[in-house]
Amino acid sequence: RGVLISCNLLNNHEIIQFDDNLLDHKVIQCLLFYAQGLCESPDLEFEYADTDKWAAELSELYSYTEGPEFALNRKCFEVEFRAHVADKKWTELDAAQHRAHAMRLLDSLEVIAREKRLKVARAILYMAQGTFAECSSEAEVQHWMRYNIFLLLDVGTFSALVELLNMEIDNSAACSSAVRKPAISLADSTDLRVLLNIMYLMVETIQKDDPADKPEWKIIRETFRAELGSPLFNNEPISVMLFSMVTKFCSGHAPHFPMKKVLLLLWKSILFTLGGFEQLQSIKVHKREELGLPPLPEDSIRVIRSMRAASPPASASDLIEQQQKRARREHKALIKQDNLDAFNEKDPYKADDSREDEDDNDDNDNSIEAETFPLERDEVMPPPIPHPPSERVSFPKGLPWAPKVREKDIENFLESSRSKFIGYTLGSDTDTVVGLPRPIHESIKTLKQHKYVSIAEIQIIKEEEFQKTPLSGGEEEVDMSSTELLYQGILPSLPQYMIALLKILLAAAPTSKAKTDSINILADVLPEEMPTTVLQSMKLGVDVNRHKEIIVKAISAILLLLLKHFKLNHIYQFEYMAQHLVFANCIPLILKFFNQNIMSYITAKNSISVLDFPYCVVHELPELTAESLEAGDNNQFCWRNLFSCINLLRILNKLTKWKHSRTMMLVVFKSAPILKRALKVKQAMMQLYVLKLLKVQTKYLGRQWRKSNMKTMSAIYQKVRHRLNDDWAYGNDLDARPWDFQAEECALRANIERFNSRRYEKSHTNPDFLPVDNCLQSVLGQRVDLPEDFQMNYDLWLEREVFSKPISWEELLQ
Repeated sequence: RGVLISCNLLNNHEIIQFDDNLLDHKVIQCLLFYAQGLCESPDLEFEYADTDKWAAELSELYSYTEGPEFALNRKCFEVEFRAHVADKKWTELDAAQHRAHAMRLLDSLEVIAREKRLKVARAILYMAQGTFAECSSEAEVQHWMRYNIFLLLDVGTFSALVELLNMEIDNSAACSSAVRKPAISLADSTDLRVLLNIMYLMVETIQKDDPADKPEWKIIRETFRAELGSPLFNNEPISVMLFSMVTKFCSGHAPHFPMKKVLLLLWKSILFTLGGFEQLQSIKVHKREELGLPPLPEDSIRVIRSMRAASPPASASDLIEQQQKRARREHKALIKQDNLDAFNEKDPYKADDSREDEDDNDDNDNSIEAETFPLERDEVMPPPIPHPPSERVSFPKGLPWAPKVREKDIENFLESSRSKFIGYTLGSDTDTVVGLPRPIHESIKTLKQHKYVSIAEIQIIKEEEFQKTPLSGGEEEVDMSSTELLYQGILPSLPQYMIALLKILLAAAPTSKAKTDSINILADVLPEEMPTTVLQSMKLGVDVNRHKEIIVKAISAILLLLLKHFKLNHIYQFEYMAQHLVFANCIPLILKFFNQNIMSYITAKNSISVLDFPYCVVHELPELTAESLEAGDNNQFCWRNLFSCINLLRILNKLTKWKHSRTMMLVVFKSAPILKRALKVKQAMMQLYVLKLLKVQTKYLGRQWRKSNMKTMSAIYQKVRHRLNDDWAYGNDLDARPWDFQAEECALRANIERFNSRRYEKSHTNPDFLPVDNCLQSVLGQRVDLPEDFQMNYDLWLEREVFSKPISWEELLQ
């Protein structure tokens, strides 16, 4: 009986026939695994950026339930337009007429009647949506959107919208009505949604830099960026007002707030005013120059973009050897040649479902090795993109990152060397090498060549100097950047803001179970009348899932942007925010988020492309069927979900980096199996941040874990930056000590409070440091207001405190 194996060899499909008598079964196993390896899933063609494509970001603002409102906005605009301009289209008017009508709409926005005001707001929203009824393509809609939005901004629409939004936030009647309602729907937040839609479209469109913009538009754009980040609206930046909406919603006082739109506007406002990841890199380079530090060893954005995803599949010989060991362990004989049918029916190399379930409870799992090929699992992956063989095999040209060394690492190395060779230590002296052997000199030279001083270290040293010498140290020059203004704005309520964001993130996470006490984040997606048909129910189900995914995307981006900008602005601003995230259980929350089938989450198809804006307002909509909803789009992955996963991993890295107690939290919460499952996603950037999180806890996971996860260890070595003298792969690090979470966090908290008190609490200056008045005349000449009860009992006070007490004048004069 012959065995037929289809092998994709050199891009030519060849059927090779073997005879049982001539071929050992091991060779067949090798060929089977080779064929499977060639069918392995490709790298995800994902490019990480600040945002998705403009059209995708616009479409995510609207839920599919809001679809009928596009026509309503158009009708409101046309009623207003026809009343003043007859027999002409908007696109046919000249610039002066456009401006005149925009001014008329802005004036009409200030009427008292709520109904009239809503209709005018809808007309303005239709303008911001690009007057789509007069456009024939999506590109044309986007062109008129950009033109109309710059026009609306120029006539002062944004300030008027902020005032109206403040009125709606303070609308106690709407809040109390929503609180009393048993079920909140889309109709409860109509006014807020219209205002937030216009504001979001304005921020999202203007922040997008277009080389074809007119010079005056570029000036308007920069002015708007400065205004958005300045305390011009209610004496606070717009982001602070939106943060207060988030906390009001989470407290239960305003359950009708459309939280998805609030969070999207908050994210885009922070992104526009503070800058994205490219701007962060340039700010970092500029700050290092100012502080006289050497330039960065590489551009991290470029390095990450050039990285390829790790391909963990083992070679066939490794798998056979592994199988043989397992077979010996289980006292099973090798499969006989005449029993190939049984071998094919029960493939011992396939990962059992039971092993998947064990991952959650077993630290010493071997999921990467056991689940080598994604196609062996029951995850639905799109068909692989064929690659020529030349692209498949790529050998790394050295490691991607330059190694780094901290000053502390050099001190530790010298201290251990001195105590070993000379028997004494010199503290923090890193220059004296007397008595040390030549190889140690070479080691110190190499360490110093790769020494890296971060901006944070300089900021901590400067802060210590200010605390030591509050009088002679002089005044600190604080650069009033957008980041500094935002920090000052959110400082009084920052803990509440972090708790509120994490509450919403928990409610939106796919792993969360519906609880009675959890907050309702679906107020701006559920229709007034619930669906009656299967098709309507399916459509609403897609809409709800998409709604939650967008919320996770917005919150993850907000937290990451704030952490990165605060860290650059001042390390203690970052530590303050990070500590409150840790106290609010951010670490277990993110691990809970990843404790799901992450491949299913990343390849989820919770979108209906024909209902996305602007496609839905330009084209005739086809008839939706249950089959078309189930099929979804043809994308290999969901951009927003992969973006959210990478952001959450980066946040987890930020919270735990160089924090021993928080790293131990990762170990205690058994994060290793959860993170290892995330390595199945073949995307280089996501794998990098997973491997970083595994690297910091490797030394605490035990020898057996390291032994059974050698491929993961190899991937860490290849992908993650090396710290010279870092014993991450072994268990004998100085930090492998009993950890006291409370002591570490309390010491950090004390430093943060001293920083915030010194820099921001000007009214609570230490009285010991106030100047003293030594002039007798001026002291006696001061008017002192005495309380009434003292004046009434003045005689008694004199008797008790003065006359009845003997005074030794001789001693007093001496």
